[in-house]
Amino acid sequence: MNSEIEPRLDKLLAGMDDVRVKLIRPRRIRIDVPSESLPTLLELLQGKASYVHLSAISCVDWIDNGEFELVYHVWSYESQSLVSAHTRIPRDPGVYLSIYDLYQPAAFFERDIHEMYGVFFEGSPDMEKFILTEWDGPPPMRKEFNSEEFVNQNFTWEEYRPEWLEEIEAEGGGIVKPASHARR
Repeated sequence: MNSEIEPRLDKLLAGMDDVRVKLIRPRRIRIDVPSESLPTLLELLQGKASYVHLSAISCVDWIDNGEFELVYHVWSYESQSLVSAHTRIPRDPGVYLSIYDLYQPAAFFERDIHEMYGVFFEGSPDMEKFILTEWDGPPPMRKEFNSEEFVNQNFTWEEYRPEWLEEIEAEGGGIVKPASHARR
């Protein structure tokens, strides 16, 4: 690949099995790695390639495959490049290792993923809810979560017809069709 970054990573990752490196564009690299090798990869990137900034951890729910894809975005100020390390874990039990010991900001991202997807990160300092503190439903970002069904089961609807809206409708404006009719 035509990049000064690629040969450096190739050399660094030469000893790791089942690692696929793909240059997405200059300064943007994707690395796919088995879940058991991800902590080693991140440690190598941080210690030997200066990827010292954890920008984010994101999660994708591949419900049909029974997997979650965790994506760790790390930045190198030295090479001015971003590596996105992709790994997949089983949805059941949905447990993975925390990387808090390598990157302390991971605690925030892991907590968010735990709250929204139900993935538990072993070794993370805090897995308590912080956004959905009063939420008693299932993790809302999972593909099987039906938001409309949840709302209909947990909330009551009230007709909202303020005077100003009635005036607009009387003049021919506003909502002509209620939402319940628009969906059908």
